[in-house]
Amino acid sequence: MTDTQHVNELAKLERRKVRRASLFEKELVAAAVKKSFTMLNPATMARNPVMFVTEVGAAVSTLVLALNIYQRSGAVFYTLWVTLILWITVLFANFAEALAEARGKAQADTLRKTRRKTMARRVVNGRTEDVSSDELTAGDIVYVSAGEVIPNDGEIVEGVATVDESAITGESAPVVREAGGDRSGVTGGTRVLSDFIKVQITAGAGESFLDRMIALVEGAVRQKTPNELALTVTLAGLTLAFLMVPG
Repeated sequence: MTDTQHVNELAKLERRKVRRASLFEKELVAAAVKKSFTMLNPATMARNPVMFVTEVGAAVSTLVLALNIYQRSGAVFYTLWVTLILWITVLFANFAEALAEARGKAQADTLRKTRRKTMARRVVNGRTEDVSSDELTAGDIVYVSAGEVIPNDGEIVEGVATVDESAITGESAPVVREAGGDRSGVTGGTRVLSDFIKVQITAGAGESFLDRMIALVEGAVRQKTPNELALTVTLAGLTLAFLMVPG
């Protein structure tokens, strides 16, 4: 097996590992379960008015349940079920939100690993020197050969190579990048699978495509879908109904 084939096999194994990653990974679920209870803090719940009302209803139902048990009222069973439904609704909503946040953080962490510091062979006065990718600035020229990671965003000025861009685009098939034309752009963090290229850096440290992606993932605010909006209205109506039903 050649070096290029070996690199291709390693890249395939890494992509398969990423695909196997499930939304309900043990670490993500454990963190989401823990956070779903810490989010019961009224100051946190106040950011979601509907679920805050639901939590208030659950607290009131709990007090009514305790009063019914103390008075040995016949409505204990009914009040118990109402209380359980309300608390389960609140905890499930918190769990879903916490799981989505954990998933987003995991994606950002994956991008950070892709954007890890790499060594680059920078050309200076006709000679090469090994430098960290963080030391590169726009205009620097670097050599990248098969099996190496492209240190930063740039344009190919010499050579042609196949590049694994699955970490950026999700596409498993490698793409061909060559000097000249509209296929000369390369992204930092992607891996050269074959041949050799000379790249002119176009972005400094913290300005690459991956850096912008990480910032977008971390600062993203997910908009609610129409189904979620309808669900919040339904929950608000059910909560009010539960509160108005006599014990």
